[in-house]
Amino acid sequence: MTATTRTRLAPDQRREQLLGLGLRLFAGSSIEDISIDRLCEEGGVSRGLLYHYFGSKQGFHEAVIQRAADDLIAQTAPPEGDDPIAKLSASLTAYVDYVIANHQGYRSLVLAAAGGNEGVRAIYEQARAVMIDRTFETPGVETLLVDTPATRLVVRGWVAFVEDTVLTWCETPDGVTRDELARIVTDALPALVATLR
Repeated sequence: MTATTRTRLAPDQRREQLLGLGLRLFAGSSIEDISIDRLCEEGGVSRGLLYHYFGSKQGFHEAVIQRAADDLIAQTAPPEGDDPIAKLSASLTAYVDYVIANHQGYRSLVLAAAGGNEGVRAIYEQARAVMIDRTFETPGVETLLVDTPATRLVVRGWVAFVEDTVLTWCETPDGVTRDELARIVTDALPALVATLR
């Protein structure tokens, strides 16, 4: 089947197909650089049909970003187990792998959120809030973190540190391995929390 061949799909299937294409393009480029014409050609749909599902180019971009944020939250969920550091390490390793696989798109999300795009900022802040809350809600983590305003402040700062460190490493690894990177960002949290004692 060629890219221009049109295939009839149910509305939910078509929407999922377009989001999947958007995510694939998002992984390797900034959200602003996703070509609607290319997407329509690959998806075998008209621009009008794309706008029927998403309202506008901006609506489509925000839907792709929301799906990317949902995928990030799902992929970084801590595994079962009793050791909070092992759970944290597994979750952060999954985060590192996600950013590596979606580097350009993830960077564009962070920059768009910082640059004043309110819709993107809301998605970004919601995803960050979910991940912070999840850090405190993970069974067994109370041996590492006591949920206080001061600890939440430290965890929020740590999340920003993790994000910046991983994005910087993706640009210039400078001999630091993926496993070393995951260990650095994991070990930083208990070290920061220890300053509160």
